Amino acid sequence: FNNVEFRFGDIEAMPMLDAEADVIVSNCVLNLVPNKRKAFAEMFRVLKQGGHFSVSDIVLVGNLPKPIQHAAEMYAGCVSGAIQKDEYLKLLHQEGFVNIRVAKERVISLPDEILVQYLTSAELVEFRASGDNIVSITVYGEKQ
Repeated sequence: FNNVEFRFGDIEAMPMLDAEADVIVSNCVLNLVPNKRKAFAEMFRVLKQGGHFSVSDIVLVGNLPKPIQHAAEMYAGCVSGAIQKDEYLKLLHQEGFVNIRVAKERVISLPDEILVQYLTSAELVEFRASGDNIVSITVYGEKQ
C-alpha cells in the first residue's frame, strides 16, 4: 500500500505535523495511556480538518474493585487502565471532536477463575451483583 504509513512514537507526542493525518485508527491502546486527555489532544492536532478517527478501546461502566484496579496483570490486560465510558466520551468532546458515536459496544465478562486471583469470594459475589462492567467500545469521531 502506498497510502499507509507507520511511525514509531508516543501517542502523547506523535511524530507528525499539525493537520497531517486523514484517519486515525487504534485497537485497544488508549486505555493504557496514563494521560488520555493529552493523547486525545494529539489525535485532534494531527488530524486534518474533515479527518476522522475510529478506535476500539476498553472502558468502564461502574467501578472495578480496588484489588483489580491495582493488579499489574489487569493493567497489562487493558482492564485497570480503563476509565469510565462517560468520561472517555466527554474527553473526546472537550478536545473538539464532533459527530462522536459509539459504533459497537460489548460487555467483557472476566471468568471467575481469573477474578478469584484478586478478589475474595464475597468480593466476587458483590462485583457480579453490582452491575458494574468492563466494556469494549468502538468509537468514531470527526474533526471539522
